[in-house]
Parts: sequence; structure tokens; C-alpha cells
Amino acid sequence: MKEQNRTTGIAPYGGAEGGWGALKAVADAIRGQISVKQDVMALFKVNQPQGFDCPGCAWPDPQHASSFEFCENGAKAVSWEATSKRTTPEFFTAHTVTELWQRSALHLEGKGRLMHPMKYDAASDTYQPIAWETAFKEIGEHLRGYDDPDSVEFHTSGRASNEAAFLWQLFAREREYGTNNFPDCSNMCHEPTSVGLPESIGVGKGTVELEDFDHCDLVLCIGHNPGTNHPRMLGTLREVAKRGATIVAINPLRERGLERFTSPQSPIEMLSLSSTELASTYYKVRVGGDAERRHENPAVDASGGAEQRRTRSD
Repeated sequence: MKEQNRTTGIAPYGGAEGGWGALKAVADAIRGQISVKQDVMALFKVNQPQGFDCPGCAWPDPQHASSFEFCENGAKAVSWEATSKRTTPEFFTAHTVTELWQRSALHLEGKGRLMHPMKYDAASDTYQPIAWETAFKEIGEHLRGYDDPDSVEFHTSGRASNEAAFLWQLFAREREYGTNNFPDCSNMCHEPTSVGLPESIGVGKGTVELEDFDHCDLVLCIGHNPGTNHPRMLGTLREVAKRGATIVAINPLRERGLERFTSPQSPIEMLSLSSTELASTYYKVRVGGDAERRHENPAVDASGGAEQRRTRSD
């Protein structure tokens, strides 16, 4: 049998999304950041009315939140922010940038939070600490050195808090620096929708609310991976499936989170090792295939889904 190429850290998995595996991943993420008590306390405030929004994704909060309104990804993001690990100047003195470039992002994340402003020193190929006053002065000199404010890009991160992002945009926009040039992680997601949605439905943004899932008869999941990118949606899809509505998935990737889900908040599913079937039909389109296609008989797999392929029409 021909040996298949395997990506490091990725292996076949036959279970459902969520369940005990997700709880173990949460426990491992918290334990890996040392400050277990602080991390656990922070998780109870995630997506709560008197707490803070999860930095992991933008899935909306229900009106009646449970005590555990976070997912595996959210627990990892919060534990990384609340970590007691610290990356000191001594760490950067001991490791050149060339050496750090060979390390994985996960490895570098695990070193903890930065303690000081750092500046690259080409002679030693290392980051060296500088004073806060010096850092602000040099940044200001660079910003004042441009003739056009629009020549500067203000990058931010989806992991940043809403409060930090709000202050960031106040600084860069018209009141302070004078530009609206904010290419960030949202551009990748929302610039295509701002073009495609008006042409298809006449509006450049979503037109539904979270409560609409309580009343719909059909949910079409097209080209997204909730189990990876916004796992809290799986709880909503589970409720949709439980009341008998139809879920259809259309995605080149067979996402386990769209097939079946074991809710960590369901004692029955957790103790019985059972799960809830989500998508009743799963269509796998061929990336780059023709828009016009003839339909073949779907090959139904063991999970109850169906596989539909695009074929070239001559």
C-alpha cells in the first residue's frame, strides 16, 4: 500500500467534535501556562454580561449565557493572555533572530509575554531592550517622517481586546494621525463579502441574528469550518439538529465539526460517549471546478453524509 504523506501533529481521528478530547485540550492549555488558578477564574468571565469578549472568535453571545461560554480555542487564547510565563530580555540575548526564525509559532507563544520594548540589533542579530521613552520617541519620529499618512499601515490582531482595538483606531484615524489604513485580519474575511454580498443579496453584511437559528427550518453551511474557526457555533447547530431542522454542509474539506458533535455541556452525551449528528447531507465540491456541472449519485458514507463531486461539462 502506498504510504501517504502525514503532516506533523495531524493524525486520523474517528471521534466526534468536542467531548472529552476538547476538555483534555482545555486542561492541557491551562496547565501549560502555569497560572492555573488565574486562568480558570478568567474562563468563568469569558462571554459573560459582566465579563469580557473571548479573543478567539466573534461568535455572538446568547441572551441567557451558561457558565461555560467558551470553546477549546477560546480557552487557549485566554490562557495565553493570562499566562504567568514571561519572555525576558535575557531570552533574546541568548537566542539570535536567525535561530528564533527556525522555531514554530507554538514554541514561541509558549515562552510567554514580552516584558520590555525590544529593538533589533543587526550587529548581534538579536533583539535588545530599550526604554519605553526611547521606543515612543523613535516611533513618533518615524510617523512624523512620512509626507502622507495613508502611506502608513496600522496592523492589529484578532487576538487584541475590543478596548485595545478601540484605542488603536482612535489614535490612527482623523483625530490623531489622520489615516483609515487598517489592513488587519478582518480584511481577509470581510472585504470579499463586502463585494460579493451586495451583488447577490443587495446588502454588504449579514442579515440574520442569533435568535434566527431558533426558528429556521434549513441551515446551509457553505465553505466554513466552525469546528476549527468558531466552535461555539457547534452548540447552536446541535440545537438546530435536535429540534429536527435540516443542516446541509457544502465544503471541499470534510469538517468533523459539521458532521457530529458531542457537547461538553451535555452530561448524557459525555457519559454515554454519544454525539449529535449535524449535517444530514454533506456536499464536497471540487476546488476550481466548472460552475456548470452534472450531478452524480451521492456516495453515502458511514457518517450518514453524502459526497457530491463537480465534474467537467464539455
